[in-house]
Order: sequence, then C-alpha cells, then structure tokens
Amino acid sequence: MLSEKDCRERYLKSGNPPVIIDAHSHLWLWQHTVVNGKPIQQLPDGRSSFLGTEVQMMNPWMHDNHNSAEKFLANMNYAQVGGAVVTQEFIDGLQNDYLEYVSRRWQDRFFVYGMCEFRKPGFLIEAQVLLRRGFKGIKLPAARLIDDSGRIRIDTEEFMSMYHLMEENGMILGIELADGAVQCEEVEKIISECPRLKIVIGHFCMVTRPDWMEQVRLARHENVYIDMGGITWLFNDEYYPYPSAITAIREAANEVGMDRLLWGSDYPRTITAITYRQSYDWILKSEELSDLEKRQLLGLNAQKVYGFSSLPVLPYIPNMSE
Repeated sequence: MLSEKDCRERYLKSGNPPVIIDAHSHLWLWQHTVVNGKPIQQLPDGRSSFLGTEVQMMNPWMHDNHNSAEKFLANMNYAQVGGAVVTQEFIDGLQNDYLEYVSRRWQDRFFVYGMCEFRKPGFLIEAQVLLRRGFKGIKLPAARLIDDSGRIRIDTEEFMSMYHLMEENGMILGIELADGAVQCEEVEKIISECPRLKIVIGHFCMVTRPDWMEQVRLARHENVYIDMGGITWLFNDEYYPYPSAITAIREAANEVGMDRLLWGSDYPRTITAITYRQSYDWILKSEELSDLEKRQLLGLNAQKVYGFSSLPVLPYIPNMSE
C-alpha cells in the first residue's frame, strides 16, 4: 500500500493536485438541545452529555466546546481540503444563525444547510424564511422523525409544498434516512413530484446496516446523490484504513456510478478516533480505485453538486516529525 507521502507525490507529478471537498461536516458554537425527550448538553474538554450517556463529542483540545469555523478551517488548510459542506442535525440544535454568518464570512469555502423544526407543523414558513436569508439548501434529518412515540412521514402536504418551493428556487435537499428501506417509498414520491430537486442522501445510506442498498438505488435517479459522511464511524470496528469501506464504495458505484458518491468526514465527531487528514487519505492510499475515481469521490462530484468555484490552492506543509 502506498504511503501518504507517496500518494501525495504521485498526484502532484500527474498534474494538478486533486480538488478535495468535504461533503458532510458540522459546526456549532453552542450545543444544547433535546431529542426524543433526552437532553444533549456540552461538558468540559470536548465532551457532551448525549441522550443519557457521556461521550467525547469532539477532540479534547477543543476544551471550550466551540466547534467553530476557524478551528475547522485550520484543519482544512492543514489537510488541503479546499471546501466543505456544513450540514445540520437535531442532536446539535438549530444552527441557522451561526451558519448564516459562516456562509457570508467564508462564502468561498463553505456551503451551509439551513434546518427547520420538522418535528411539529409550521415548518414551511421556516423554509420560506431560510430561502429569504440566502440558504441554498435545507437539511432534513428524516431518520429522527421515527421513534418509539410514532412516525412523522416526509411526504405529507406540508413537506411536499416545501420540496416544490426548494425545486423552484434551485435549493438542495440534504436528507438522512432511517435504516434500510423504511422511508424509501416516501423519497420516491418526492423524486417523482420534484424531478429537478437535487437530493443528497447522507451517511452513505447507513452502509453497515441491513438493506442499505435500497437507499443507494435511489441514486439511480439523475437528481440524487449520496454523501459518505460518517463512513469511518460506521466502519470504526474495522478501523483505519477501512478496507471494507472501499469494498462498499465499489458496490455502490457498481449500482449507481462513481459520479453519484461524495466523500464526507462527519467532522468533528469522527476525528476523535482519527486525524482529519486520515478521514480521507484511506481513499488516496487505496490501490483498488483509479486516479479518476479518487478525484471524483474526493471533490469533483461535490463540486458538481454544490458549485464550489473559487477554492484556494493549499500547499502541503510538512509535519515537524517528518
């Protein structure tokens, strides 16, 4: 297997270095919310009280618990990641105000999703407000709409009105689905009624769970893509450099095409186990993927979906230990 340095040199010798875009990341300044009646609250040294369990939510050096854009940019610059898509999740709380600031302050580096309170009626008005505020995408954590207390369908009249609004205004729908095919029929309805609505399914369709390919097959539609956010978490038991993840990428690509898949890190949660650079260099090191496939996964596909156009050229800075 090629070393990290050998991979980097091979890319540089082959011409332009790869465009690297992180298609799935998170930012927040304050994490304080409730999900399914259970609190999520910040604790010192990067930890959180998470649904009744104490977890290391981010690296311990992030001791102020501010998962800020400045810290992320430092990681991106070091790892030569030109741009990033910042998504949202109920477990982080609504981050629209901060992400609007991030998008305006660093518009060449970040694409940010807005999010509505989908757990109760009235979110269509919120979506209209997000559009007026300049958000170009809306995130729907659909998997969180199914719990022990019941289920909120994502193809109701209010949801469909929101999708039509998004389609008419060129917005992107980011969505994470419950395991397997549970919500696939609802997504098929969305695709049928809004064929021009660009949809990105997150968390690599929960690849390690049963029937994950049912979600992958949704990307047979030309307006549907799949991001790999959290793939290193899903294969954490195997650990770096995740050979089974490469196998899964190939399986998904055989079904829908490599041009449908976007690398994402799920920063900052995943970098408690590995470094930020390691969250993608296992793809660079793989001998089972071609040069073009690596470039597609790491940035070209995301550039096509999200429209990054002014990414910086980031030099490689050697480590002191090299």
